Amino acid sequence: MRRILAVRQDNNGDVTLLGPALRALSVEGDVILACAPSGEGAGRLLPGVRDVVTVRAEWIAAEPQPVTPARIAEDVARYAALGVDEAFVFTSFHQSPLPTALVLRLAGVARIAAISVDYPGSLLDTRVAVDDGMHEVERALALVAARGYALPDGDDGRLRYRDLPQRLAHLPARYVAVQPGATVPARRWAPEKMTALVATLRAEGRDVVVLGSANERELGAAVTGSSGAIDLTGRTTFAEFASVVRDADALVVGNSSGIHVASAVGTPVATIFPPTIDPARFAPWRTPYVMLGDRDIACAGCRARVCPIPGQPCTGGVEPAEVAAALGSLAGDSRVGAAIAGPA
Repeated sequence: MRRILAVRQDNNGDVTLLGPALRALSVEGDVILACAPSGEGAGRLLPGVRDVVTVRAEWIAAEPQPVTPARIAEDVARYAALGVDEAFVFTSFHQSPLPTALVLRLAGVARIAAISVDYPGSLLDTRVAVDDGMHEVERALALVAARGYALPDGDDGRLRYRDLPQRLAHLPARYVAVQPGATVPARRWAPEKMTALVATLRAEGRDVVVLGSANERELGAAVTGSSGAIDLTGRTTFAEFASVVRDADALVVGNSSGIHVASAVGTPVATIFPPTIDPARFAPWRTPYVMLGDRDIACAGCRARVCPIPGQPCTGGVEPAEVAAALGSLAGDSRVGAAIAGPA
């Protein structure tokens, strides 16, 4: 079989969105996924992936380190050792695939495909153009389709994981999962509002589990407070994080990885989504959801990392009671409710 390299050097949520495209590639080849260390957890859970290697891309990393000749030489050697027949460089709408394509060319990769608005010269063999408003899942599928790869019959194109852990023993029978953090500050709901929501849900008699990464422990502790919620922030592997989301009645989150984790495990989502980027690109994929916030605000699409406007008005107007009501619509008494917004 062909040895196919798929490159996505972002975080776990972004890597999760590649799932259907990677399954399409795996029909005809052995898929090797190259991702950043921050995407390895998700990469190892994706069906169709034979192996995962971690390679940082300083032109994509949120906190980039210097690019040096020695470092590039190391990356070239790593890619060359994989012995792949072709490569696909997956990116979001605001990223360029060309630096990675150059490294792959130096590694001797003969066929490279990517979506690129920039002239690639000899760096790409297949250059694809797509609508910038396309969802990230569709964007990835469009790239592999340009080289003749398609999902097999019977594959519905949903996100999914494999080999998730069993339900954690110490969790309540039913609960709402809450992920207050995000890698970009402007993409999370105000911590004080998330704290108030957790208190509100606890006052209503609902069990709550707070989730996040190891560097968000302080945030998780603050949001949990004295509410009696269970704080698992920084206390799970990524696979355990996904299993906790899977077993929840619903997930509350801003624009963060949990949206895509929930989509992969079929859990409804209430997202307070700041339109710093077009929500249509990163909305929950084929799972019930409610999206809250002002998507029509004049500064939508600002791509800000930190909102310069006090109170971040695009999400600042959302109140805990509104989110609690959305959860009632999503989870109710039947575990999975009907979608209020989003794809079927």
